[in-house]
Amino acid sequence: MRIFGIDFTSAPRKAKPIICIEARLQDHVLTTTQCHPLTSFNDFEAFLDTAGPWVAAFDFPFSLPRHFIETINWPTHWSDFIERVAACSPQEFELTISRYRDAQPVGKKHPLRVTDALAHACSPLMLFGVPVGRMFFTGAPRLYRSGISILPVCATADSRIAMEGYPALLARRILGKKPNYKSDTRQKQTQTQQDRRKQFMNTLLSTDALAPYQLTLQLDDSVCSDSFSGDPSGDKIDALLCAIQAAWAYQQTSPAFGIPSHCDALEGWIIDPEMLSLPDTAT
Repeated sequence: MRIFGIDFTSAPRKAKPIICIEARLQDHVLTTTQCHPLTSFNDFEAFLDTAGPWVAAFDFPFSLPRHFIETINWPTHWSDFIERVAACSPQEFELTISRYRDAQPVGKKHPLRVTDALAHACSPLMLFGVPVGRMFFTGAPRLYRSGISILPVCATADSRIAMEGYPALLARRILGKKPNYKSDTRQKQTQTQQDRRKQFMNTLLSTDALAPYQLTLQLDDSVCSDSFSGDPSGDKIDALLCAIQAAWAYQQTSPAFGIPSHCDALEGWIIDPEMLSLPDTAT
């Protein structure tokens, strides 16, 4: 099966492209084959049009918290909700979030989806710092318009399958709670981080590191380990981690694609084996 892992940005450009790692999954071996830097949304949309079958994990939220959606009285069926989002300008979308936050008490201004709380991810309403709200706004409508099958929020019979990944889960599993292997800010990029990336890659390529994912990882000659450890932004490693999560999900049958039946089809789900071992106690 053809596998993709995508590290997304809400403002792709030459200096900060969307990174797409392509790989091949066969007999529980995931072999990377190419790294595609997508420097514009036109490039990203062209990638989405790539003929299937393929399975991909994208590092951005496919939806927003149900509480937010219901509070502002937007549609609660995902496709209708996304059409409502797509009808907004960026300024209108961000103003809607700001007005919602202003009306919430302290401690409730950045709600989480159930899957965010379980994964210890930040709120998808965040617009600054890690601007996942902007990533959702620029990414999710494009997925929807492409007609691909988006699990679990908009499943179709299309052979192109998109799921939501979260590289931090795998990074924490291997490097600990504070992985510290990357920075987008040049002044904060350190030799220690590069050493961590080398350690990370060596571990990922070891025999049993990905046993929880039912995988072993191999790198094709065209995609060497140094190309990952030498990227101080960590975007290439993050795209690789998404590819690992996508490959794991593709192999799952119970539950299908590693997505539990109890998940909220409006909010979506982050795919990772750790997410199936956690109690559904998030609020």
